[in-house]
Amino acid sequence: MIKSLNWWTRRLIYGSIALVVIVTSFTFLYQWGMFYFEGQERTLYQSLQIVIEIITTAGFGGDTEHWTTMGMNLIIVGMNLTAVLLIFVGLPLFVVPMFKKALERKVSRSTDLTDHVIICSHSPSDEILTEELKDSDIPYLFIEKNEDTAEKLIDMGHEAIVGDPEKIETLKAANAEKARAIVADVSDATNPTIILSAKRVNPRIRVISMTREEEEERYHMLAGADYVVKSRKVLGESLANRALSSVAEKFSETIEVDTDLKIAELLVEEDSPIVGKKLEEVELFNKRKTTVIGIWNGGKFVVSPEPDTKIRENAILLVITETLYFPDLHVRRIKTYHDKSNKVLVCGYGTVGPAAVNKLRNEGMEVETIDIKPGDEVDIVGDVTDVNTFLKADLQNTRSVILTLDNDPASVYATLIIKHRAPDVEIIARANSPETVWKLYNAGADFVLSLPMVAGEILASLIIKDRTIITPKTKLKFCRIQNDELAGKTMAELDIRKKTGATIVAVERDDTLLTKIDGEFTLQEKDIMIGVGDNRNINKLKELIEKT
Repeated sequence: MIKSLNWWTRRLIYGSIALVVIVTSFTFLYQWGMFYFEGQERTLYQSLQIVIEIITTAGFGGDTEHWTTMGMNLIIVGMNLTAVLLIFVGLPLFVVPMFKKALERKVSRSTDLTDHVIICSHSPSDEILTEELKDSDIPYLFIEKNEDTAEKLIDMGHEAIVGDPEKIETLKAANAEKARAIVADVSDATNPTIILSAKRVNPRIRVISMTREEEEERYHMLAGADYVVKSRKVLGESLANRALSSVAEKFSETIEVDTDLKIAELLVEEDSPIVGKKLEEVELFNKRKTTVIGIWNGGKFVVSPEPDTKIRENAILLVITETLYFPDLHVRRIKTYHDKSNKVLVCGYGTVGPAAVNKLRNEGMEVETIDIKPGDEVDIVGDVTDVNTFLKADLQNTRSVILTLDNDPASVYATLIIKHRAPDVEIIARANSPETVWKLYNAGADFVLSLPMVAGEILASLIIKDRTIITPKTKLKFCRIQNDELAGKTMAELDIRKKTGATIVAVERDDTLLTKIDGEFTLQEKDIMIGVGDNRNINKLKELIEKT
């Protein structure tokens, strides 16, 4: 309880307790001393009064003439010295910090940062964004109206100033004239005002606005936004992309050689001993000839991760391996369900569900919808926490269920029902809070995305241009590419990732699939490279190989 209080309150509580203990102890000591050394009785109230007078240096009352023995005088001297010590201790612990805190302003109202990103307000998605900005050594600055919130951001290690991001003077104080980008993430109604002010201060600044409702996009664009992140629409499309095809499936479809190696996605459960370890430290992967060619870390897919990449809780590893048996690692294989049916059940038709439905139908999928409220696009009206609702849907002939609910406990409960009724159906779920992700996985979900994670990574992908950030929204593609004129060249010489953003994750050589592709890997004639990236990356890769 006390640990949750701020440092000043804790210090006052502990100081008060210490003072009470000292005064109480001295009261009993004085009463005992007067009786033992002087042979006189004093009540507790009388003893307490004398002790207070001694500690506060207000005087010693009428008892001074009764302190005739050495023992009693030593007790009084000890109390006097303790009182002086309390003053010396109290000044630096309480008085000085109190005046210092009152006189100094912890939060600035301006900054000297340049080439930075200005983030207006603070949300969970901004935590994901700032992690990516730190990784790319890009400075950033929060603008907060509330000084207490700004102080908390500073205590968390962020740069922050106090001010109203809608006002031109605040943006000038944030050095918007020399900033690389600004993120407007206050509210749908407030963000356009921030956009207009930002463009007035710096017409060339890149402005990215967040919107909760899709229909608000036009007004943000009219205000001058360079890009509008429709967070809930993006989340719906990302969930739909997963239902269309997993990364493991796309990779498997690209490989043409017969191989005994298995391609799979492994979910790292929260109690796994490899959580927090680097990839190179997982000895069992080396013993089982397992290559990690990609990792889903929250809302981001990392292709060909470095050996020192740390494995997070609930990360999904894309592996090529000779076996799927990893005892004691607590990893769960995410099965492939997409060969059984063309039907997807979408639960929840609020703000995220329609985006998922439209995406799926545009790709030719059969879609059925469930919502607690009736509507033209709702096929089954019912509560997903009621098993009878799912009895109306043909779960046994369903390929995937997408949970787009804005209620995390309901999503967890629905996951349990679906896993019990139809254990072979893929469950793709939305988590509103990052804290719910592990609960959904433990309940049986196969793939989980949280709104803050997806929004944060998409913001980062729009701002950071010197590296490719693959998000669930990204149309990830694998390609086969060959050029015999490259025979004898190493991957380090080609430097494909830096030049194109794409990554070579495997090479087909004769009838063998090679997956240990490092800088020293040397190409031979008739080698076929397997590349991965988004559309732009793959096009650049093809151009590079054809020109080389």
